[in-house]
Amino acid sequence: MNIFYNQKTLGDVLLVQVTTDRPKETEIDSVNDITLIKDESSKEVVAFNVFNASKYVEINGNGQIETTEEIVGKLNEALKSNGVELELDVDLSPKFVVGYVIEKEKHPNADKLSVCTVDVGNEKLQIVCGAPNVDKGQKVVVAKVGAVMPSGMVIRDAELRGIASSGMICSARELNLPDAPAEKGILVLREDSRIGEPFNI
Repeated sequence: MNIFYNQKTLGDVLLVQVTTDRPKETEIDSVNDITLIKDESSKEVVAFNVFNASKYVEINGNGQIETTEEIVGKLNEALKSNGVELELDVDLSPKFVVGYVIEKEKHPNADKLSVCTVDVGNEKLQIVCGAPNVDKGQKVVVAKVGAVMPSGMVIRDAELRGIASSGMICSARELNLPDAPAEKGILVLREDSRIGEPFNI
């Protein structure tokens, strides 16, 4: 789940992205201060907006708001008090983590892409990567599905040239790190970096 707030641009409205899925068609259902955005075919709630948000949640800052257990609790209270039958069950694990490239294979359908198996601590992910310097045995920064990049791009499960990819191996530029090199390539971390540990950007 991702939460966004920009009072100057949108007013006192909290934008909540429940899932990274992008439905072909959506429908809108408004109940008091809550506007639900649903997948038209499945009726699943993919996002919702909370109007008069400061009445329900204490918000500090603009842009992406950190998803915490406290905020999830407040959002569940807001949904319930507005008569919305939706309870949020949120994965609060970090979305930017240290990964270890276990395997790297050539993509069968694209010369410049590699198919990597990456250990992120509690699971192994298959990630398609286009960086020329990615290699087996590296410690890297992985943006997991649901992560929001500094550019605003949301990481989703994808299929690249016919191969499934769950997450992204990041470059310093993509992470908006200071003094990031101009040349293309992923950020390779020190060998003593701990697999699965959060990487703060």
